[in-house]
Amino acid sequence: MDKFKIVGGTPLSGEMPVSGSKNSSLPALAACLLTDEPVTLHRVPRVKDIATMESLLEYAGAKVAHHNGKTCVHARTLDRPEAPYDVVKTMRASSLVLGPLVARAGRARVSMPGGCAIGARPINMHVAALEKLGATIEQAYGYVEAQAPDGLRGGNIHFDRITVTGTEDVLMAAVLAKGETVIGNAAREPEVEDLANLLIAMGANIEGAGTSTIKVQGVEKLHGAEHTIIPDRIEAGTFLLAGAISHGDLIVSDCNPEHVAALVVKMQQAGAEVDQPQADVLRVRCAGRPKALDMKTEEYPGFATDLQAQYLAWMATAHGISFITETIFENRFMHVQELVRMGANIRIEGRQAIVAGEDLLMGAQVIASDLRASASLVLAALVARGQTIIDRVYHIDRGYERIEEKLAAVGANIQRVQQTMRAGADV
Repeated sequence: MDKFKIVGGTPLSGEMPVSGSKNSSLPALAACLLTDEPVTLHRVPRVKDIATMESLLEYAGAKVAHHNGKTCVHARTLDRPEAPYDVVKTMRASSLVLGPLVARAGRARVSMPGGCAIGARPINMHVAALEKLGATIEQAYGYVEAQAPDGLRGGNIHFDRITVTGTEDVLMAAVLAKGETVIGNAAREPEVEDLANLLIAMGANIEGAGTSTIKVQGVEKLHGAEHTIIPDRIEAGTFLLAGAISHGDLIVSDCNPEHVAALVVKMQQAGAEVDQPQADVLRVRCAGRPKALDMKTEEYPGFATDLQAQYLAWMATAHGISFITETIFENRFMHVQELVRMGANIRIEGRQAIVAGEDLLMGAQVIASDLRASASLVLAALVARGQTIIDRVYHIDRGYERIEEKLAAVGANIQRVQQTMRAGADV
């Protein structure tokens, strides 16, 4: 089990390029199941969740190949339209294949999602929406089984609350359904719009992606296509906060500034200098401690829940007291107890963290509990006095591509250390 060893105190300086979006790549890979022709995707990051999704596609019968940075998927036949537990137990996105499999194969058997323990991400909204499209669905023994032997049909769907994966799943099912589907209260995240652009390139008829109402006219068949994944806005935001918390001068390149606008506004209000020298470049400078500034997570275009932990780590070093409110997931403060071990002064009250900024954080041995929590610990370690050891960094490997190499290239004192298990040791 790998660990990170980080010695803090070095301001980051230089350029950090942003990889393609993990959260766009996962539904894009699932969408490849909708056609029997090859689909080529550019800028798919090589992270653990992507490898898991590719294993799932191969289990279902698709061929996956990598050539010169391109990911090529050819699902000529779907011999096993299933997502078994052993393949997807570490990944939340397994539910994304439910819609494509039942739309194309007429049936699907998908294990209930696994992944981070940050709160409930119920699949019931996916199920209810697919039932409105004519699927017959049963849930038993940890699996969701869907049947639509005569194909899906269009319908009116309104989500009770915004769900990104639910919107994506139903969107993929609707493109092959007979007639029109209207998705109300749809997620507006850039990843949803990116998926729609891929589906349109494959021959789908979609209007309104990126708004709260999406209209889909079903088509009989999709064809192959070539598509470039958008930049990872969560990685871009993490890098911006890394530059700020380390008191550095950092260039974040190959990003989409519009996608991190909510974060940039907060950072500027807290005292960081963030400007845009080029269309796909942001520069961040922060000479000292930030001013404490409250924040509440919201669906896009609000402040992303996936950046809450990283922002909280920065506020742990601020002048004053900030109130961080988490509205998306009910259990997303698991990083707080580890930050407290590093000297942070934080109290949790329900869905709110009350953060009294400290002048100094200290290196400590800490454990990563989920993907974004691990990123917050890395950021705290960059500014902490002394050495920090972060255990269970397999969480960060699920969503960040070579993060230790990217940070080291801009001056961070960070190493990946492989732990050797002793015979008879407790696991």
